[in-house]
Amino acid sequence: MVNPVFAASGISVFEIMSRLAAETGAINLGQGFPEGLEPQELIAAATDALHNGSHQYPPMLGLPALRKAVADNARRFFNIDADWETEILVTSGATEALADSFFALMNSGDEVIVLEPAYDSYSPVIRRAGGVVVPVRLAPPHWELPLQALSDAITPRTRMIVVNNPMNPIGKVFTREELNFIAELAVKHNLFIIADEVYEHLTFDDNKHISLFSLPEIRDRVVRIGSAGKSFSLTGWKVGYITADAQLLKVISRVHQYMTFTTPPALQAAVAVGLNLPDSYFTGLREELAKRRDYLDAGLREAGFSMAPAPATYFAVADISDLDKDGDDLAFSQRLTREAGVTPVPVSSFYSERNITSHVRFCFAKKLDTLGTAIHRLRDWREKQG
Repeated sequence: MVNPVFAASGISVFEIMSRLAAETGAINLGQGFPEGLEPQELIAAATDALHNGSHQYPPMLGLPALRKAVADNARRFFNIDADWETEILVTSGATEALADSFFALMNSGDEVIVLEPAYDSYSPVIRRAGGVVVPVRLAPPHWELPLQALSDAITPRTRMIVVNNPMNPIGKVFTREELNFIAELAVKHNLFIIADEVYEHLTFDDNKHISLFSLPEIRDRVVRIGSAGKSFSLTGWKVGYITADAQLLKVISRVHQYMTFTTPPALQAAVAVGLNLPDSYFTGLREELAKRRDYLDAGLREAGFSMAPAPATYFAVADISDLDKDGDDLAFSQRLTREAGVTPVPVSSFYSERNITSHVRFCFAKKLDTLGTAIHRLRDWREKQG
């Protein structure tokens, strides 16, 4: 008998919408892969490492140069002091980092609080590891952390809280007050925190990312996860990293040892170069993405969409309540793909109960020409609607 968790999972909505976009020739603004933002320094570094570096297994924890670069970058930007030798682990993408952490720190029957909307891989991996997912919902229009609901969700069986900050798909940047509240709960109830911080460098305007790992009172119970794919627009490289207290990392690294063991050394070497790039690279990335965000936001508003603020990540979220009288964001996304030639993804797919159906997500990490064509198509579609 096959495992029921994955047998019942089906195909993700991202794959469904991307396939539909390909079939119809629509512009795919649903899946979060960027265009034209890859730093050439990293491509050159990877090429050099392929020609001149080792092609054998690198150290299980990751290349020393990359682990040191992860620690240095976190210190430079986020006030984090971590020992690169004992508190940094390189993984094959942030998704592997998440799986390693869930399998290492949970036992069968443990409850895991997941703040929704949530990345779709959290739930099946938690359940396969024997855990019970307990969703706590953030809701529009302001997406505030529901303090009482979060506190009420904790039981004697609660093992950890998963916090995605900045938050996909809504671009939320958690406030210091919200993070302090989560920290207080973790201390009070002896909980771990899985801090999915892959969008750490993608905050805009005056919004600043605060890492839960930087809060000294919970440093020993936070597993911080980062991603080169997001910081350098190289999603296909699948290089991630974990920062955690040495005692936690020791256990997590054992899972990694048997899950993938290691990550391609040439890509690790190139990411080390990236993390050591000057501040101007990270500032420039934020400025370029903010420009693309503003361009898409203005175009969607002109096309009749009601837009929510987008303080971080790759994504702009549109309230479609006035455009979708049926209240079905999945059907609306499919309709928009077929009729307008532009593909978003439904925000309901980030909720376990699909009970928020009023919003869709567009990725703005695309070339301006791509965004411009999408805006033109959406304007034409809206005019035809009357």
